[in-house]
Amino acid sequence: MKIILTGGGTAGHCVPNLALVPELTDRGFEIKYIGSYDGIEKRLVENAGIPYFGISSGKLRRYFDLKNFSDPFRVIKGFGEAFSILKKERPDVVFSKGGFVSVPVVRAAGMLKIPVVIHESDMTPGLANKLSYGAASKVCCSFKDTLKLLPEGKGVFTGSPIRTSLLSGDRQRARAFTGIREGDYPTILIIGGSLGAQHVNEEIRQILPELLKEFNVIHLCGRGKLDPTLNSMEGYVQYDYIDKELPDLFALSDIIISRAGSNAIFEILSLKKPNILIPLPSESSRGDQILNAKAFEKEGYSYLLMDGDMNRESLMKAIHYVSGHRLEYIEKMENAKETDAVDTICDLLCKTAGH
Repeated sequence: MKIILTGGGTAGHCVPNLALVPELTDRGFEIKYIGSYDGIEKRLVENAGIPYFGISSGKLRRYFDLKNFSDPFRVIKGFGEAFSILKKERPDVVFSKGGFVSVPVVRAAGMLKIPVVIHESDMTPGLANKLSYGAASKVCCSFKDTLKLLPEGKGVFTGSPIRTSLLSGDRQRARAFTGIREGDYPTILIIGGSLGAQHVNEEIRQILPELLKEFNVIHLCGRGKLDPTLNSMEGYVQYDYIDKELPDLFALSDIIISRAGSNAIFEILSLKKPNILIPLPSESSRGDQILNAKAFEKEGYSYLLMDGDMNRESLMKAIHYVSGHRLEYIEKMENAKETDAVDTICDLLCKTAGH
């Protein structure tokens, strides 16, 4: 069996695809990937040893930008390239995690009568996935409430696929890697997505002197967002990006502070880590992270701190609250109904591929 995975623009559109790879391989699938020429997905996929095809892509914007006039031509070019690749490769099924690069791939697959399965991570469907519905056989989703927003007869609640490697972290390896101080200091891990979260970075740095009296802090800042002047602070380490050591850092962490992208929050849930979610504000996104975070707050999995409400006082209050209620958050997450979606999605892909 042959499958082509697609999705890109952010790590969140690629990492869930990679979470499926071990199980798809075990089931006998030959796996290849279509992404953009130079998006973050290219590096992630090639590092995983998966054959990669790059195509032209344009961003799908809801706002005015001069690039809106040129990007349609990039999308048309990308469609032609995707059509040629799919016609040559002839996969049994295409699986899309969304993002702007996936649209020409999915539409080309539809024209070639190649079955397509889409996965929607967020509470409300993104524009790229909406444009792809017509060519899809099934549309998977991470939240049950999303089903009512999907085309009738196509929606399937699967949950979100999680990388099993994240569950195999080791605290001692993390201590050796980070050189973080020993002692009775709980560890806070701060993550802001593949690009980092500048506002979160700024507020965390403001409270570091106070925070480090009680906690160790591991700070994943995002590329180009390191502050070398902080390197001498005892109990604090910062990195622009972490790859293979991430499971160990998760294992060492007692509290996680994160943006609220779907991929990130479901990984945190699977790890049963007490957490503070600071979703991207609606001015900087379509508001999907806010809905994701509110859903997790409602279930008792997360403490929600809105970006506009974040300051030194509210951030310290959130950290102290979560620290004092760690066991309650862990109990809620241990009883979560959401389960890892890898087996469910792979079963669906096998069925859709006709095997």
